[in-house]
Amino acid sequence: MSAVDSVNQAWSADKLAATIDHTLLKPEATAADIGRLCEEAIKHRFFAVCVNPIYVSEAARILGASPVRVCTVAGFPLGATRTDIKVEEARRAIGEGAAEVDMVLWVGGLKARRTDLVRLDIEAVASACHTGKALCKVILETCLLSPAEKETACRLCIEAGADFVKTSTGLNSAGATVEDVRLMSRCVSGRGLGVKAAGGIRTLASALAMLSAGATRIGTSNSVAILRETIAALERDPDE
Repeated sequence: MSAVDSVNQAWSADKLAATIDHTLLKPEATAADIGRLCEEAIKHRFFAVCVNPIYVSEAARILGASPVRVCTVAGFPLGATRTDIKVEEARRAIGEGAAEVDMVLWVGGLKARRTDLVRLDIEAVASACHTGKALCKVILETCLLSPAEKETACRLCIEAGADFVKTSTGLNSAGATVEDVRLMSRCVSGRGLGVKAAGGIRTLASALAMLSAGATRIGTSNSVAILRETIAALERDPDE
């Protein structure tokens, strides 16, 4: 089935926009860039903007009473940050207006099978998020993990009380794949966790493939182009 057929059968522009975290995590991003990101999110009704911690308060100010949420990151992009620092990042960001925190898994700890410490790391950040009435997503950085490690990471996220598992930072050797999203969805299915696909999602076809594989949220910096592609698909004559 083509992307056009999938849109016509299952997705309106508004429904697709409501799955998207409109993202700008580039190191060179400026306050002006964040302003444009937020205005685009309001206009197109994306679910959230995802910005670096330095811009949380600015994003919250611009978004104001709009329904668009502020999402930020902790331990980004390597995950090799002390737990107390990740917790403090989360607390401060929530205090400045963040409603969701995407923390990076301690990848080295997982690969060394220090699973108790990895679980405690996630648990501490998740607890801080929940105390602040925010969601905690855990970035697994799937391109660095074996299938067994991905399954273990999902299990630890469940045990630690995280709200989402997420594929990637978008800054490593590869991003989201359909296979990884399918694996993660299978691991957390029925356990109350969402699946966020992020990293390299640049087209409507790619976004729809991730959603079909089990993603419940899409993280992308190409949100506006994807939505325009969606609208064009919906307006296209089905007999063409």
